[in-house]
Amino acid sequence: MAEMNLSSPYDLLGLYQGISLDRKSVSDPMPDVDMIFLYREPIMVYAEQTGEALERVVRHVLIHEIGHHFGLSDDDMRRIEKQD
Repeated sequence: MAEMNLSSPYDLLGLYQGISLDRKSVSDPMPDVDMIFLYREPIMVYAEQTGEALERVVRHVLIHEIGHHFGLSDDDMRRIEKQD
């Protein structure tokens, strides 16, 4: 939490852990496996507090974290989400 400057554990809905594809190199030794985490309780609390459908919140978090894996910008991810 301190590293990400979060005031509450509920501030984090999802997390990508790894090296994005645009930064990986075939000459680098194999890093750990890339992983995406979705945090169930914070997502549910966020959906309840905002009135947003749970499915939409999960979709948003997944797009965002998968976007980090592919090295997409926040603008790229917003465009993907608008293609509903």
